[in-house]
Amino acid sequence: MRGIKVVAVVSIFLLSVAVLLNAGQNKFGVADEQKTVFSHSVQVGETLLPKGEYKIRHTMEGAVHVMVFTQLKASNLATAAREVPDCVRRKEDRETYFGYQKSGTNDYLLQEMAFKRDTAKHVF
Repeated sequence: MRGIKVVAVVSIFLLSVAVLLNAGQNKFGVADEQKTVFSHSVQVGETLLPKGEYKIRHTMEGAVHVMVFTQLKASNLATAAREVPDCVRRKEDRETYFGYQKSGTNDYLLQEMAFKRDTAKHVF
């Protein structure tokens, strides 16, 4: 009886570890959710997001890849959603990267981004 209990506990432990290891990235090679801090206002599509901490979710709407930005820890939470027309597969990133184009109003227009440990770059 004791042997069955040991086998059951070890099996549950191994299953839990497998689930945790598999939960990191989806089939596109990116985590479903990331957090970042913008130190300046950033334009995402048509929406200007104020500086602050954001949660970024990768979602699929049918065959369309959409990034959803939600501000954290603010009295008036800002949100933006942007379709990703191009998701470039590549080696695992060693650090998080955001590529911007500076607009005429001194805002930063988000052009591309890649996250540490992801294997895809998002190009807008």
